[in-house]
Amino acid sequence: MGEVLYGKWKMRLLWFIGQGHKRPSELQRKIPDASRRVLNVQLKELEEHELVLRKIYPVVPPKVEYSLTEFGKSLIPVIGTMGQWGDDNAERLREVIAKRLPSPGIADEILHSNSGE
Repeated sequence: MGEVLYGKWKMRLLWFIGQGHKRPSELQRKIPDASRRVLNVQLKELEEHELVLRKIYPVVPPKVEYSLTEFGKSLIPVIGTMGQWGDDNAERLREVIAKRLPSPGIADEILHSNSGE
């Protein structure tokens, strides 16, 4: 499982595609901290692991859309549960992270960058 979901943005990509954000530009807006190149690499890996489908429309310029496979859809409840756990334990996680970092404000930054939105 680790190899399939290894990558900072994969769970968020799956979540947003599952919510109807299908175009690469939409996904980039939802995850502005990630470069387009990194998102493309991770989308390609998700496609190789049969979690997403990429459809290319024969128009100029080419239009690309992603959707979840049935296999990918089966991960959405798991991702939702993990997100809820993070929300429920945000304060404790912030305290744990802050203990290990030189600047307490960095904990909020880390938690925000890994949240679902």
